[in-house]
Amino acid sequence: MSSATRGKWRTKKWYTVIAPEVFGSVPIGSIPADEGWKLLGRVIETTLFDLTGDFTKHYIHLYLQIYSYDNENAYTRFKGHELSRDYVKSIVRRRSSKVAGIIDVTTSDGYMLRVIGLVLTAYNCNASHKRAIRKVIFQTVSEWAQKNTFDDFVKAMIFGDMAVDLMTRAKKIYPVRKAEIYKSKLLLISTPEGPKPATIVAQKQTA
Repeated sequence: MSSATRGKWRTKKWYTVIAPEVFGSVPIGSIPADEGWKLLGRVIETTLFDLTGDFTKHYIHLYLQIYSYDNENAYTRFKGHELSRDYVKSIVRRRSSKVAGIIDVTTSDGYMLRVIGLVLTAYNCNASHKRAIRKVIFQTVSEWAQKNTFDDFVKAMIFGDMAVDLMTRAKKIYPVRKAEIYKSKLLLISTPEGPKPATIVAQKQTA
């Protein structure tokens, strides 16, 4: 390492990255920056296992975006999630159907997300059953968004309540083996000035 590079590292400060309140506001690591504002917009990838210690949730990958900071901490908001490819492969079975539905929804407090629901049937089903199940995915996710704030919607999506509801509804159409909320992405955030793209809105917090 050159002396110039060592000099740059000496000027950097380490900030503790804080998870969103919906995940307990726990520290999830440290990140260096010579200026706090340079952290804004960075996306941190972690897993639900890392945040909760529950190893059964290791396959749920979370994306958290830094939107604010103070003298010691960098604060994040939920940016999206995705189930690991290995997990999805493990739950797919031969001679069964995989039905996915993609929908953009807005929570009761004005946050917009793109959500992918996934239903795995016990046996191969026909096209009409797939259409009906996909409609159930749309209805389920949409209703959860309409009735819940952003934080409560994220909690239901990540911790499984929404998937349980989806499976219960889909079973009324065709035998179902598994239902998951496969992926999500935050599109718009709610601000006093109205919805804005899910990028940087907050600046340095006062100590």
